[in-house]
Amino acid sequence: MLRSFLIGLVAGQRGMTPLAVVATATHREEISADLPLQKLMLSAVIAAGTVALAAAEMAGDKMKTAPDRTVPVGLAVRSITAAYAGAALAPRDKRVLGAAIAVGTALASSYVGLAARKWAMRRHGQTATGFVEDAIVLGSGMAIASPSLVTAKG
Repeated sequence: MLRSFLIGLVAGQRGMTPLAVVATATHREEISADLPLQKLMLSAVIAAGTVALAAAEMAGDKMKTAPDRTVPVGLAVRSITAAYAGAALAPRDKRVLGAAIAVGTALASSYVGLAARKWAMRRHGQTATGFVEDAIVLGSGMAIASPSLVTAKG
């Protein structure tokens, strides 16, 4: 259930990243494609499409007109992607609980993350803080969904 909690933290900061990292992990066959529509993620085109959506969100975050992550549509997207990713990363018999944990974590961390980002932006600006946040979110998301990418072989 730890992975569901952690992916909720990721979702709270970037709504599309959980879907992209789950699609990547599914495509790499690191997690099973048991959920509805998850078999589609075995396709390189679909997996790449989710990554493109996450990249577009990250690029849009640097724009002055970007809305706060806590606007209703932002919270809705975070809830949906967190639920899906939380369920995908949970043990098979605890998928509903994994989804619930991820959604709760995503909603709470959206507000905490926004406050932290606004504080950092006063000192370092929107673009610089956005790139740092992106690196943390993407790296964390990949490590959570695809642990083999960060474990030593040898």
